[in-house]
Amino acid sequence: MGKEIDLLINYPKPKRDVSGRAESKSEDDRALARKFGKEFFDGDRSHGYGGFSYNPRFWEPVVPTFQSHWDIVPGNSLLDIGCAKGFMMYDFHRLIPGIKVEGIDISDYAIQYGMEDMKPFMKVASADDLPYEDNSFDYAISITTLHNFDDDNLIKALKEIERVSKKGSFITVDAYRNDEEKERMHAWNLTAKTILHVDEWKLLFEEAGYTGDYYWFMP
Repeated sequence: MGKEIDLLINYPKPKRDVSGRAESKSEDDRALARKFGKEFFDGDRSHGYGGFSYNPRFWEPVVPTFQSHWDIVPGNSLLDIGCAKGFMMYDFHRLIPGIKVEGIDISDYAIQYGMEDMKPFMKVASADDLPYEDNSFDYAISITTLHNFDDDNLIKALKEIERVSKKGSFITVDAYRNDEEKERMHAWNLTAKTILHVDEWKLLFEEAGYTGDYYWFMP
């Protein structure tokens, strides 16, 4: 297993109204969000982002962290698993000229309305069945995506990341360290089917044979 390391440390940290979200979210909102369609990305805030558009301030400061961590150079290849509209892909492509970047997402809507420059490199697919040959990429990244699976498919997805990546991988998943964080996490969650204590996540990584790096999302 790899390192527990926050490679998103330079991602802007928004102020989150967890209690307000808990009061406003219903099971109908969660069911709608899990369709990962227009309502989730560009619909009402109660069941998703409330509008999902590109802004360089989010991923631009993060790309150099990954580049330094893995020593990414022109000619390397990277897969974004759960790429949505391709915003992170775009900034990797823009800031590290000469790298090959591709992405998959379960959402037909996100791919259809993705960034025009990235569309040739994006496809609709599921993280537990990646449409690539073994060792197709040097690196694979999956940000707040894998926890949307139940246990069996989550393990399949971790194995798929291992299968397609040669040099390194990094994932973030919904997690908690204590009862207070657990309560906040469940209050915030819209789409995750698997939310575990950090120690439970590490055991699951070992079970799946995942050897990449990882960190946690906690609101």
